[in-house]
Amino acid sequence: MGGGQEELKGPDLSSGIPLTDIADGAMLLGHAEGESVLLARRGNEIFAIGATCSHYSGPLAEGLLVEDTVRCPWHHACFSLRTGEAVGAPALNPVSCWRVERTGDRVRLAGKTDRDPLAPSDEDKRGVTRTRAKAHAASRQASPARAPESIVIIGAGAAGNASAEMLRRLGYAGRITMLDAEQDSPYDRPNLSKDYLAGNAPEEWIPLRPPGFHAEHDIDLVHNAQVSALDLPKREVQLAGGRAYGFDRLLLATGAEPVRLSLPGADRAHVHYLRSLADSRAIIAKAKQSKRAVVIGASFIGLEVAASLRKREIEVHVVAPEKLPLERVMGTALATFVKALHEEHGVVFHLEDTATAIGDRDVTLKSGGTLAADLVVVGVGVRPRIGLAEQAKLAIDRGVTVSEFLETSAPQVFAAGDIARYPDPYTGERIRVEHWVHAERQGQAAARNMLGLGWPYDDVPFFWSAHYDVSINYVGHAEHWDAVEVDGDPAARDVAVRFKRGGRTLAVASIFRDIESLKAEVDMELQATS
Repeated sequence: MGGGQEELKGPDLSSGIPLTDIADGAMLLGHAEGESVLLARRGNEIFAIGATCSHYSGPLAEGLLVEDTVRCPWHHACFSLRTGEAVGAPALNPVSCWRVERTGDRVRLAGKTDRDPLAPSDEDKRGVTRTRAKAHAASRQASPARAPESIVIIGAGAAGNASAEMLRRLGYAGRITMLDAEQDSPYDRPNLSKDYLAGNAPEEWIPLRPPGFHAEHDIDLVHNAQVSALDLPKREVQLAGGRAYGFDRLLLATGAEPVRLSLPGADRAHVHYLRSLADSRAIIAKAKQSKRAVVIGASFIGLEVAASLRKREIEVHVVAPEKLPLERVMGTALATFVKALHEEHGVVFHLEDTATAIGDRDVTLKSGGTLAADLVVVGVGVRPRIGLAEQAKLAIDRGVTVSEFLETSAPQVFAAGDIARYPDPYTGERIRVEHWVHAERQGQAAARNMLGLGWPYDDVPFFWSAHYDVSINYVGHAEHWDAVEVDGDPAARDVAVRFKRGGRTLAVASIFRDIESLKAEVDMELQATS
C-alpha cells in the first residue's frame, strides 16, 4: 500500500547473469524493466516473480522458499514461484511472473505476463493454496459432482470477501451474493487500529478493492443488508426489510462484535468501541478535539489504539484488571516488554484496576481515583456473532461448530472466520481463532469446499500486532502452556518466545525474527499433516 518510487537493487536480470550466481534453493534480488524481481532456483528450474508482496509491500527476497512457493517475511503471505499467484492470504493479488530464458551458463528475463487477479489459474483449479502433505494430493484433483447455482455469503469481512474472490478464482460461474451489514466493506480491518487511526495511512488505502471491482467480477455485494433469519428448509436467507435470497450453498462469515460495558455512563457520546471503519472514523474525529484519552482494556486492540492516539500526541491512560498487559496470550517476558514500550511512549497504565463509571469528562476507577478523559475507547474483547446460527439451530460450542471442511451441522451450510470452532489437526483440539489472516484463509478453504473439493482446513493460525515501531508476529495457537522458552531479549527487539505443552511447541511469538517465524509456521504445518 502506498509508497514512493521503488529503489532497484541487484543485477539487471534483463541483461542476464551467470547461472552460478544463484545456488540451488537460494533467492536473488534483481530488477528488470524498472521493477524489482525475485529470482529463485529449485534444482534445474529457475523462477522469476515480482519481489514486492502485494499485501503491504513486504520484501519477498527476505522471505522463505517452501518447495515452489515463497512466503513474505512480514505477514506470511504465500506466492507461487511458477505463476506469481497469491496462494496464501493475506495477499489477495498476484505478483508479476517473468519468463526465464537460459542460454548456456547464463539466465535472463524475457518479459512478463500479468493477468486479472480473479482469473482462474491451473493452480487455483487444482486447489493449491500452499504446500500440503501428500495425504491431500487426491483432494487437489477433486471436482464437484454438481456445481451449485447460487452461493450466499453472510458477511463481507476477511472470510466473506476472501471466499467470494476464491470462488471466482476457482472458475465458479454461478451466482454469488455477499450480504454486508455495513456500508463500506470489504476493507482492511487490521489497519483501523494501526496506521489509519494513527494518521499515517490515508483512507484510500483502507478498501480492499476499488469501486466497481465486485460488480466487474459478477459478485453481488449488497450493503446495509440486515439478515433477520435463516430458513434452512427453504434454503433462504431473509432480510429485515422482507427480501429473501435463495441458496444452494451458504457461508456464515458474520465475524465478531465488541464486548460492551454495562457500567454507568458507558452510553455517553464520547465512549467508543473499535470494530468497523465507521468506528475508526468516529474515534479519529473525536481525537482531533481531545487532549486526554482513557482506554479501557489492555487487549491487542486497546493497546494498538493507545499507540495510535499517542502518535496523535494525546495523553493516554490504560485501565485493565490484569497485572501485565497481554500476559495471558504473550507470557511474562513479552508482556513486560510491551508495558515498558508503551510507557516509553508516554502511556500511563492503571493495572489491577477497573472502571466503575464514566462521566462527562472523567472515568472513575474501582481503586477510588478518577482519570480525566475527553475520549474513552473500550477494548475489552469481542464475542462471535452467532445469533443467526443459534436461531437456525446449528450446533454451537462457544462458536459455530464446523467439520474439518468448515461445514456446520446443517448440510451445505458452512462457517468461517471468527465464529467457526473447528478441529485443529496440530493440537488435536477444537479451537476458534479471531485473526484476520486466519479468517481470510478459512474463507478461501470454505470456497473450495462449497464447490465440493473436499479440502481439509489445516492452516496454522498467524497474526501480527503493531506497537509504535515494533511488530510482534505470532504463529500457532496456545491457550494454555506448561513451559515457556525465551530465546533473545525483547528489550533489544530480537526475541522468539516458544509456548510449549508436554514438550511440544504450540505457538511462537517473535520480534524481528521473520525467518524464524516462517520456519515455525512450516514446521507446524508439516506436523499437522503428517
